[in-house]
Amino acid sequence: MRWPEIAELPISCYVYGDWVHAAHPPPQERIEECLPMKETAPKKKTASMPRVLAGKSSANADPARKQRIQQYEAAVRLMREGKYEKAKAALEVLLSSDAGDLVDRVRVHMTACQRQLEKNQVSFETPEEQYDYAVSLLNTGYYEDAREQFQAILKKKPSADYAYYGLAVMHSLTSRAENCLEDLGRAIELNPRNRIQARLDSDFQEMFDDPRFTELLYPEVPE
Repeated sequence: MRWPEIAELPISCYVYGDWVHAAHPPPQERIEECLPMKETAPKKKTASMPRVLAGKSSANADPARKQRIQQYEAAVRLMREGKYEKAKAALEVLLSSDAGDLVDRVRVHMTACQRQLEKNQVSFETPEEQYDYAVSLLNTGYYEDAREQFQAILKKKPSADYAYYGLAVMHSLTSRAENCLEDLGRAIELNPRNRIQARLDSDFQEMFDDPRFTELLYPEVPE
């Protein structure tokens, strides 16, 4: 490869970092070949519009649909809490009042509620048997289900002191001091032996620092 002579270079040609000027002007086409390329301005990016979730704008624009969504979410929360009967009732109301585009979801959840209700339907020969079932629910953390079983026992047998005692334990575990004291007092009133049992029951640990609880378990002996 032969290096070009100075005379062969155009008037302004960029060679290895230096501009070299020729003594004789070259043809116009040679000048155009060696002139630097014009820099084109970068295209301005157009701001992209934010994406809108499907149905979002319509929900805000339609108060009726917004209300349906709120009712649906409330029913789902009831299901998560294990209140399937109440959840089913709420879904039935929503379905009867035109659930709109939520119809399919409502029906699916209604079916799930029905299955849970059928699963939870158990029969007991005696209140004591139902009490054992309620205690098993209590021990596994299903407090609301246990409460319903205790209350069902009391409907059939109002003098069931053990059902009041179970409710008192449930209230203690869920930090409901007032309800605990009330139900435990009723249990002791029906059966004084519950007082001794409560003194040794660790399920009342949350109540140990409450002076009312101490007074209930250790009443002053009259002189």
